[in-house]
Parts: sequence; C-alpha cells; structure tokens
Amino acid sequence: MSLPPAVAALAAADFSGIVPRFVAAGFAVSEPAAGVLQIVSDPSRASVLLSVGVHGDETAPIELLAHLLDALAREPQQLAVNLMVVVGNIAAIRQARRFIDVDLNRLFCRERGLLSAVAEAARADDLMAAGSAFFTRAAGPRWHLDLHTAIRGSLYPTFAMIPEGIGDAPRQALITLLGHAGIAAVILNRSAASTFSAYTAAQLGVTSATVELGQVSALGDNDTGRFAAATATLARLLRDDSAPADPVAPLVFEVVREIIKHSDAFRMAFDGTTPNFTALPRDALIATDGTQVYRVEHDEERVVFPNPAVRIGFRAGLMVVRSA
Repeated sequence: MSLPPAVAALAAADFSGIVPRFVAAGFAVSEPAAGVLQIVSDPSRASVLLSVGVHGDETAPIELLAHLLDALAREPQQLAVNLMVVVGNIAAIRQARRFIDVDLNRLFCRERGLLSAVAEAARADDLMAAGSAFFTRAAGPRWHLDLHTAIRGSLYPTFAMIPEGIGDAPRQALITLLGHAGIAAVILNRSAASTFSAYTAAQLGVTSATVELGQVSALGDNDTGRFAAATATLARLLRDDSAPADPVAPLVFEVVREIIKHSDAFRMAFDGTTPNFTALPRDALIATDGTQVYRVEHDEERVVFPNPAVRIGFRAGLMVVRSA
C-alpha cells in the first residue's frame, strides 16, 4: 500500500519536509535526537509535547499526527505554542513490531537493573534528556500527550491514563481537554510508573496523559476519521484556539491494583479476546502465579491492559473501579 508522503515521512522520523517552513516563519527549530523535533518561539507560550510510536506497531497516532503537522506546516504562523514532536521507537516502527528488545514504555526511569543495556534503554535516555531540556525552558503551561493504540478491543475504544504527580486544577483541565478529544474514559493511576507520560508528570511537572486511540492496525490501514474529535482538539491546542463549550465528560476510573507477573507460572483467568474494561464481580479469579492468587476485592472491578506475555517483573494488567 502506498502511504501518503506525510505519513511515510513521519513513520521514518523524517522532518525534512516541514522544517524549512517553520524556519522561514521565524521559529527556532532543532532536532536534538533522532525522531525528535522542537519548534520554539516564545518561552512564555504553552509548551506541548506530542509523542507517537513509543510502541512500533501502534500506527494510528502516527497517521493522525502526520496529517496534523502537514496541515500546520502549510500555515506555520498559526503555531501558537512551543512544540516538541517525538517518534518513539523508530527501529520497531520500521519492523512493524511493538518493540525490539524490551517495551520502551517501561523504561522511562533511572533504575533498570538487567535491562540497562538494551537498545530501548538508550532510546529512553535520549527522550528523557530532550524532554527535560524542552520543558526546563518553558515558562507557560506544559502539556504532554503520548498517543497510543491498544493491543486488544475495549468497551471504551478511546481512553486515557493520567499518571500521579499532577495537581487537581491541571488534572481537571486535562480531563476537560480529553473530553473535547472524544476520550470516553479516563483512568487515574495513583502509583509511580515508568511510562513516558509518568516521567514527564512526576519529574518535569508536566500535565501528561497516555491516550489510547482505538486498536492496533498496520500503517496505512487506520480509519483516522474515527479520531476526528482528537485531531480537531490537538489542532486547537497547537493554535491556541478556543474549545467548544460543554464537552462530554469522560467516565473516570481509578487504579486499585496492578497485577504483576512474578514467574513463568503466571496465568490469567481470561483469554486474549477479553476487552479492556471488562467487569468482574467480587471474588472472581483474575490470575494465578504459582501459589499466589489474584481475585477481585471490590463489588466490581474492571480489567485493563491484561497481557500475560509481558516479562517477569512487569505489569500484566490493571484493575480499576469507577471514581467516587
């Protein structure tokens, strides 16, 4: 399948087609690492980081962002924020794989133990350094939306994870923004995590979220029309345009437990067709791990990101409940 030029370029982390237009419009443009583009003008403006391809097989956000950047580059003077674009796991995107050695979105931390030498660890270091430099210069509001798609189906096809470390007011502003973007459900994670959005929130003071836009598809096979509200919201954010009144508020959930895989004996009680947000009643079996048994502890819990194939020591799922 022949990809639109803008999509093919972004998937290859090639910004050469848009950089000259922003330079000609008077912006300071730099590429501090492969697949990282920074377009900066006034430090007092809002600073926005948009990241895609942290998982190489999650292609819908690449297509969405490619079209968004292509349109903006045609009228670069409309860019009203300082913008950082990240194409995450470039090698995995080229191979249409989720990752090469290890899930990049579990490595945005300093302590990695035996994983310190994998290729994705070096990539995480590059992205953390670029993000730190970008937001250190920022004097205005700071936003990070890390755009993904889910491995499996979901009862709420679009949803977002909001990490710990964000204050009440910016968190509510973020939930409102996500509502405008057509995000149906939001999960508040009160525990520390090693994802990209958790890093920017906890370490850089950024209002951040991991945003799931539908399900994994091959590059070029995504119906980006399904994400029209997200595209329009991101376009308004970059142009600093006013949002429509009265967005549909997302449902809000909270993480009550992480299911960690501790051994090769780990087994989940449901198969790969189980959608995200599937509801389970009290005492229902979630998983076993040798002698350890995970059961539902509330009247109802919903399972999100169930994935028994993760490495030992990694999260194999989240259990969430509706927020009071």
